[in-house]
Amino acid sequence: MKIHCIATDMDGTLLNSKQKVSEANKRAIMEAKEKGIQVIVATGRSYSEARFPLDEAEIECPIICVNGAEIRDEKGGITHTTGMDSAISAEVANKLRDKGIYFEVYTNQGTYTEDYEKGIDIIIDIFQSSNPQVSEHKIREAAKERFSKGHISVIEDYEQIFHESSMIIYKFLAFSFDDDALSSAKELLDQVEGIAVSSSGRENLEITNVHAQKGIALEQFTKEQGLDMSKTMAIGDNFNDLSMMKKVGRPVAMGNAAEGIKEFCEFHSATNEEDGVAKAIFEVLKINV
Repeated sequence: MKIHCIATDMDGTLLNSKQKVSEANKRAIMEAKEKGIQVIVATGRSYSEARFPLDEAEIECPIICVNGAEIRDEKGGITHTTGMDSAISAEVANKLRDKGIYFEVYTNQGTYTEDYEKGIDIIIDIFQSSNPQVSEHKIREAAKERFSKGHISVIEDYEQIFHESSMIIYKFLAFSFDDDALSSAKELLDQVEGIAVSSSGRENLEITNVHAQKGIALEQFTKEQGLDMSKTMAIGDNFNDLSMMKKVGRPVAMGNAAEGIKEFCEFHSATNEEDGVAKAIFEVLKINV
């Protein structure tokens, strides 16, 4: 079966542990585009967070941002947005607070935190657990860079944005290293109607409008491009990728993917440290000949 569209996740998939697109991955994407295959990135990141490593690699392509809450064309123009209701947003915030879980709120006007230092400390903990060889100083600088280049602003109270008419609430990103607290919070959130709860790592929860999921956004994108989901490949490593893996003809699990993702996917590739995206793409290019 020939593939006409390729959707790739970013963190843990297209990006290596240095948060870079490898030369092999870049070369594979460029070759796929040259052969007429539509390539789209599908990420939980905001557009500004997603663009930074793509700009470094000089890759231009459409992007499904914040898990499907926003779709951008190749030039960065917004083509679709799907936000959360203000009352539901306040309910989600209260449930996370009740469990003592730190969270950030992604909107159409940037990302917000109520606690800058807590946000920095959590990112440092996450980076250190996956990159123990890197010094704490470098990790702290990378964490600060996430705030500055990701346009993360400090706000006194999230209520200020929940009821602001010009604000579209895209996503809550909640972090905790307490597995029981995260599990308990997910149970509470699963009872809230109109939202989707997923995860891009064992230490987080991602909460969006139920219609803001990667799979729904990818289906919308392919339909508008005149492409077929059965001839689309989706590559990912975690549970916020599952919605698109369920809809495409060729779901590919990275070598470093969560076990549940590996079990679901018919196709597997190498890890994000071993150019897994490039290997998956080159395999498809052989099939397409």
